[in-house]
Amino acid sequence: MTELLDLCYDVLIRILEEIDPPDLAACAQTSVGFNEFIKKNTRLYKAHYLKTFDDPRQRPADPEPDWVLELQKAIRCQKILESANNDLKRDEFKFVATTALSLVATASTDKLGVSYNQQVLSELFDSIRQNQDAFMSCSSLYARTGTAYQKPADDEEGRQLSAKLQCLFGITSTAGGRRSLSTHPYARSNVYDLRNYTDKTQWGPFRDDGSMRIDWEMIESIMIVLGYSSGLCCRRFLAKFRPPWTNPFEGVVSERVTIMPHYPASLPVELDVPLNLRDPYNVSGVWSRIVCFLDYNDLYHYNFDEDAVRWPSDKPRDPLTTEEAIRHIMMDIKVTDIKLADQFENGALPIVHFSGKSRSVEASWDPNANSAIRGSVRLTPEGEVRWQTISVFNGGEERWRSDGVQIGGLRSQRGVVGTWFDKDFDPHGPAGPTAFWKISDQNLAADDDEDELF
Repeated sequence: MTELLDLCYDVLIRILEEIDPPDLAACAQTSVGFNEFIKKNTRLYKAHYLKTFDDPRQRPADPEPDWVLELQKAIRCQKILESANNDLKRDEFKFVATTALSLVATASTDKLGVSYNQQVLSELFDSIRQNQDAFMSCSSLYARTGTAYQKPADDEEGRQLSAKLQCLFGITSTAGGRRSLSTHPYARSNVYDLRNYTDKTQWGPFRDDGSMRIDWEMIESIMIVLGYSSGLCCRRFLAKFRPPWTNPFEGVVSERVTIMPHYPASLPVELDVPLNLRDPYNVSGVWSRIVCFLDYNDLYHYNFDEDAVRWPSDKPRDPLTTEEAIRHIMMDIKVTDIKLADQFENGALPIVHFSGKSRSVEASWDPNANSAIRGSVRLTPEGEVRWQTISVFNGGEERWRSDGVQIGGLRSQRGVVGTWFDKDFDPHGPAGPTAFWKISDQNLAADDDEDELF
């Protein structure tokens, strides 16, 4: 070991940069001198981090992270996920879930469109069934369904953490997707329980405390319902409206940011600059949308018949097996206005207003299917991207609203997941789940054939 320390500094650094990251810690334990050498050279930790994970700095001007701490956390998380020890996974649930979510939030792609974070996390969660059970099956859904290894977390924050990780991972065609078949009736009962549509939740996927924090358990239920219903619908539309969450961590890495206009935060909104260059959310373009709904008689009886009215307010309703209908819709929208957020809203980004047309792809005869549409995009207090829409019929009649959040954050390809409901917030409904995601940055010309987009 003394001979190693006697090597030229650059040579020794190069040798240590080539070993595997976990072995760096083993080397540090071989002697006091070696331990001191490694600790004092953060360049080693930086090199190992960037060799295995994405650069957490979003822009060149971003400050250097604590490379030692970040590498130690990432490797520790990786080792726990690779372990076969279920007790260890259970004990380290919050650490692993938090670290995994941090790796998703700091993921980026290289010139070939590859994300190291996405690759590492996809392999660890998709190929190891234990990890799906231990970390992504801990929401309230699993108090009523699931296996002996799928149990809800002990507290609300843990359950929300697990649901968020599941939402970012997706409802895949592997074990998670098959498992959604058993959870679907329970997810459907959450989505169509009208007690969840209140002023405190803003009738959207927010927690029932007025805080405007995301209710990830509701988002999880919505994704299960939409994914299940899309899988059962006519195969003609599967390719066109496949939900963008059927592959692990699909669409949550911002590879498209490089070709989208970057929002200049210091740019005053009133300057004479094209709206699309001032839009941080990249709104303008064509979006695919899916909407699910129960027959209104079924929805009403589920919520308001004699047994339903007497149901305890703090107890979830029975699983719902009634099948819902689904509509595939295409939205062609443009930015119409950009305004600064007021003092009571998150002012990190402006509020963007848009309008356009919404057209049903396979049910043009449906009087509720085709409409004008308008809405807005803004940040919630905790920095999530919130989308609100209003469907307008017959030259001005407002009929439906929707409220949702963009999974994965700003400009995420995963799209927007949320709820739709009556424009007057009628407590008797109707209401249900919806999602939409961008398929083209270009708007349609008046005589364009929409099918060419697919």
